[in-house]
Amino acid sequence: MLPTIADVLALETVRRGNPRVVAGADRLDSKVRWVHVGEIVDIAHLLRGGELVLTTGVALPEDPEKLAAYIGELSSVGASGLIVELGRRFVTELPRAVVRSAEEHGLPLIVLGRETPFVQITESVHARIIDIQLEELRASEQLHEVFTELSVEGASPGEVLTQVARLSNRPVLLENLAHQVLACESAGRDTGALLAGWETRSRAVASAERTAYDAASGWLVTTVGARGQDWGRLILLCDVPPSPRDLVLAERAATTLALGRLLERHQESLERQAHGTIITGILTHAYADPDEAAARARAVGVPLTGRKLVSVVIRPTDPIEQALDGQAQLGELAEATAAACRDARLPALVGALDQDRVGVLLPLPPRTSAEPALTTLAERLRALWKPGAAFVLAAGSVVESIKDVRRSFLEAEQVADVAVRQPDGRPFYRLPDLRLRGLLHLLRDDARLQTFAERELGPLLAHDAQRGGDLTRILRVYLDAGRNKAVAAQKAHLSRPAFYDRLRRLERILETDLDDVESCMSLHVALLALESFRRENR
Repeated sequence: MLPTIADVLALETVRRGNPRVVAGADRLDSKVRWVHVGEIVDIAHLLRGGELVLTTGVALPEDPEKLAAYIGELSSVGASGLIVELGRRFVTELPRAVVRSAEEHGLPLIVLGRETPFVQITESVHARIIDIQLEELRASEQLHEVFTELSVEGASPGEVLTQVARLSNRPVLLENLAHQVLACESAGRDTGALLAGWETRSRAVASAERTAYDAASGWLVTTVGARGQDWGRLILLCDVPPSPRDLVLAERAATTLALGRLLERHQESLERQAHGTIITGILTHAYADPDEAAARARAVGVPLTGRKLVSVVIRPTDPIEQALDGQAQLGELAEATAAACRDARLPALVGALDQDRVGVLLPLPPRTSAEPALTTLAERLRALWKPGAAFVLAAGSVVESIKDVRRSFLEAEQVADVAVRQPDGRPFYRLPDLRLRGLLHLLRDDARLQTFAERELGPLLAHDAQRGGDLTRILRVYLDAGRNKAVAAQKAHLSRPAFYDRLRRLERILETDLDDVESCMSLHVALLALESFRRENR
């Protein structure tokens, strides 16, 4: 930032001249772009604005009207101020006409009571201006390096905002054109307070320029978009008017966000990313408290407080083999799910959980039953998603608090993992629909079930752990195939002799007969119980 008149008056070289402000004391925050020494009266046409003029006044006219006109001309070309050294032309004070005109035009007017070499003042001020310009140049180069790296790495909006908050030490938010928050970095502030009433507050801050500072709200707002298609706004919250570096920072961040969206391939929309980030934050306890999660959800138009919360997991039934195609398919499923929720008038958080699951957090009014809502969602999704593509929709238990959402999601994930193996066409699946697997899930914390699973599988698990083997997987394949050895060998991608050899090793380790129906049933229950334990502790 350029120095102000007040900064100049604080310099030692100026202080030695006993400076005294005689007019425009309320304008000492005017910026000084340069210092110009001039004694002629018609100096105004030589200035470009922002200059601090130094003069002894020896060539100024005697006529008060001409003196007032001199001040008016300086003000009209944007001079930042005038310093007059007393002693040569004006001995003890300036003419009243000069002071009165300076006050009328709002031009800071300072007198020096002691003779001061002007060259020392100009050297001091110009050195400071150059230092500031060099500092801004270095800062601009740093911002260029940071955001170029983010662009090359394809950083997410959250990563871009993290850098903006770090570099500015200020909260920063990204919103869409509907004034819903897509990403937020609070910079240590209370996120709930930051997002409270966001849409209403945001709509009140409008700007005709692509980058503008709104003094009333303290927001630095930059439009985000490219190729004539704007899709959001980046907002930097400033306690004081932003510096030139803040402006560059906001504009570089907006450019990086716009470029990232142009380069997206097979990726979710920003809205899905924002929803997915909130769901993941809830599941991983990334938020300081449930109120922060609720505030973030409310900022994207999904109220969670005072509602019944239903966790839903949706999985395509067809296996996903190629990463990019799978990501594109999952993105399409997530977008279709969000559209189905909108059609059913069910506000919900919808985002990908991993490579093959879409998660939905569905808030329902307190007296609303979950079953009709889930049925409607499933029907709308089947109508909206591409023809012939099947999926299973699994729901967890209804919970009353955000703190319990993780448990509900884990339950929904397990239901989806089981249902996707043998879907029977029902609109949605819940834990009771899993029968034995549902029972084992309910008993997963029971020490007796844990002891049973350990007794049945302990030697096999220890063998695989010590030797890095996969015999536990072979046992699961064999049992899932209904003890059909030929089918199991094919599913395990092994020849029949190799598969039979592994079965014999399993019998030796487990000391059991794998042709015995009761023994296999006991082992199968133990495997299902083990799967339930591991999923709960994931």
